[in-house]
Amino acid sequence: MMVIDVLLVLSTLTCALVTGFILTFAIVVMPGLANLNDRDFITAFQASDGVIQRGQPVFNLIWIGSIISIVCLMIAVTVGTDQSDGWLTALVGAMYLLGVQGVTIAIHLPLNRHIQNLYIADLDAQALREERVRFEEKWNAYNTLRTGIAVFVTVMLLTITASQ
Repeated sequence: MMVIDVLLVLSTLTCALVTGFILTFAIVVMPGLANLNDRDFITAFQASDGVIQRGQPVFNLIWIGSIISIVCLMIAVTVGTDQSDGWLTALVGAMYLLGVQGVTIAIHLPLNRHIQNLYIADLDAQALREERVRFEEKWNAYNTLRTGIAVFVTVMLLTITASQ
């Protein structure tokens, strides 16, 4: 196997795992939390996101591994290769980095940090409602966007892998 083939398989696997994670949030976790009252919603989100924020090692390996493998793949297919679909692979990689990781960094991480820093005991019912609405609508909208991009990228990586 060539280095590009290994990187393609590794990128496909890690991106597919990230896609599954954010898809699960889109279709199970957030709809489930939506049934909770404001206080319980924020508490539950703090608890589940707290696992990630505390550096869950398997999550970090997959999430950061997807970034590293995609960047390495993009470099490999654009430097010193005669691979005819190298430009497509690099484009798909850029879509992943911008559309999934970029959205996560620009939108989700600040929203998650804000929720993590709330002291629920200090908030009245109105403040809890406002915090939830401000968080939940934006978080879900951008998660839908990044999930769609992630699914598309995964399908494209699978297609590119199958054509090798």
